[in-house]
Amino acid sequence: MANIKSAAKRARQNIKQRAHNVALRSKLRTSIKRVLQTIDNKQGTEAQSMFQSTQSLIDRMARKHIIHPNKAARHKSRLNKKIKALLVTT
Repeated sequence: MANIKSAAKRARQNIKQRAHNVALRSKLRTSIKRVLQTIDNKQGTEAQSMFQSTQSLIDRMARKHIIHPNKAARHKSRLNKKIKALLVTT
């Protein structure tokens, strides 16, 4: 337990912020999984539209430092690559 009042407040804030970050990270993962599911179901145009919103979410998480910018770029690149491959084959 913190001995200083400001340290106790900081500890409380850290708990709240961590819970918020966990929720945001979960939202991101769910969004990515939904895009992957539509790709697996061979729904190219729907996957492409879902990717647009997911891409925005990924960028927002990187900007807020929830995930590393390189990880954001990696997710976007891999999803886009899978969607383009799906659209070429169909």
